[in-house]
Amino acid sequence: MSLARLVLTSGRSIELSELRLSSTYGGLLEGYPCKPVNEMKIRGLLRSAEREFPGSPVHLVTPAREYPDQYSGAFGPVEVLPTVACVGRFRSNAMNPAHDPVLYRSGLTVIWFQPTTQVPSGCDAEDGLRDVAWDELAEDYEL
Repeated sequence: MSLARLVLTSGRSIELSELRLSSTYGGLLEGYPCKPVNEMKIRGLLRSAEREFPGSPVHLVTPAREYPDQYSGAFGPVEVLPTVACVGRFRSNAMNPAHDPVLYRSGLTVIWFQPTTQVPSGCDAEDGLRDVAWDELAEDYEL
């Protein structure tokens, strides 16, 4: 059973089978949101997803970045990502027509950022998430 079903802009329907949400800046004890902090957060999410889902390719949806003021500290200007970091495991029908549709599915782990904790569903997901190039990024696997 899936948590949600999304429709990509390509028309492909994908199912969300697992979702992990975290505060983008949760645990930031020192400093401020800036490019080096954001890049470190993104690298950590990528490494974590690759470890936790070793049989699935991992894709990062390029996050939106805001620059709320002119302040520039020791690490550069303030750069803010959306408040919720998401790691989702998605599945869909097999991409290779030679694969038995009963025995095969395609899968992809996706990392994205969004402003709320709302579970993406239908056509109401973030645009970057709906624009994922499934046929280029996902891989078929046998059940």
